[in-house]
Amino acid sequence: MKQRPMLTLDDCKKMSSAAEAEARRNNWNVCIAILDDGGHLLHLARMDGATPANARIALEKGRTAAETRRSTANWQERVAKRIELLRMPEVTPVQGGVPIVIDGTCVGAVGVSGVQSHEDEQIAAAGIKALG
Repeated sequence: MKQRPMLTLDDCKKMSSAAEAEARRNNWNVCIAILDDGGHLLHLARMDGATPANARIALEKGRTAAETRRSTANWQERVAKRIELLRMPEVTPVQGGVPIVIDGTCVGAVGVSGVQSHEDEQIAAAGIKALG
């Protein structure tokens, strides 16, 4: 039987705190969703000023990245070249969702929504970086 790393609540808190710090440094109000490798929500932080829609979008960006093992920026680029990929079920092709890969295994994803898409991804990456 294979063994693999898994996210813990402490991991989620560490990533969320680092992502929120990155957002605060830039005066951005966002929602940060952390999901497991199956796209199930583990942790959600909605900063003051982030909208209810940001929560839903962050979750969908994270779910896309976790389930497909690809960043949503990758999906955005692919859809720009092949519009028919918009028909892929449950895929949100908007930058801001990043898979969390540990020792070559996807253990989940971070999805962020609230500012420009490249800024959302910057925040997600800062959160993941906190895992070390």
